[in-house]
Amino acid sequence: MIEVVVVSLLTTKSKYYLSADGLDIHQDDFVVIETEYGLQIGTVIKERYREKKQNLVLPLNKVIRIATEDDLFQFHANMEVSVRAVEDARKFSKELGLEMNFVDAYYNLDRTQLLFSFLSENRVDFRELARKLAQRYKTRIELRQIGVRDKAKKIGGLGPCGLFLCCNSFLSDFNSVSINMAKNQMLALSPTKINGVCGRLLCCLGYENDIYTELKKSLPKIGEVVDTPMGNGKVVSVNIFKRSYSVDLNDKGIVEFLKEL
Repeated sequence: MIEVVVVSLLTTKSKYYLSADGLDIHQDDFVVIETEYGLQIGTVIKERYREKKQNLVLPLNKVIRIATEDDLFQFHANMEVSVRAVEDARKFSKELGLEMNFVDAYYNLDRTQLLFSFLSENRVDFRELARKLAQRYKTRIELRQIGVRDKAKKIGGLGPCGLFLCCNSFLSDFNSVSINMAKNQMLALSPTKINGVCGRLLCCLGYENDIYTELKKSLPKIGEVVDTPMGNGKVVSVNIFKRSYSVDLNDKGIVEFLKEL
């Protein structure tokens, strides 16, 4: 077991498991951490606790320091410049005839790198664009092509349930979601019912899929011929919450049966 803290970046909401390195850190504190893109500011979303080694990627990075007022001032100044950087990126890409839909941009804390995120249906040769942006902002430029799910995570919004998007509020990674999960939960396979605002399958389809799978194990499948106390018949519907199934008995019509625990 290793003592860790969990930090969520202010820019991307990515979560990092880090060593507190002896610092007196509390939940909701702003801290400076080292990431693959340099120094960035994040919020402590979980104070020190002990985590199993197998659940972590070792060696752990350390929290550099608790963010100072100067750090926070620099962060907000960086965000203001980043807004202008997106406008310039859109202008330059249009001049170069590149089909790129820019979502956002952000600096790392010490402005040694400026990262842009964009959408495009095709692969883009953005080398000339990167040169133009580097000349304008005098720093290393990285352009990252993202998908529509990543865009929803960055921008946020309300899901069909009326709550804030899971990906924008608490999900740190996108888990695999398939149409079979919707079928397993007997949902109407209409895009308006099972797709999120990103146009892809709802992430929440995976939340209860294991429960549905487990509950259905002891129940017959629709279309299966079963032997009942009233004779043989074909299963026409299943209600996993009532633990019941309805059978079409030729001479008695449709009869519902409860499955014993």
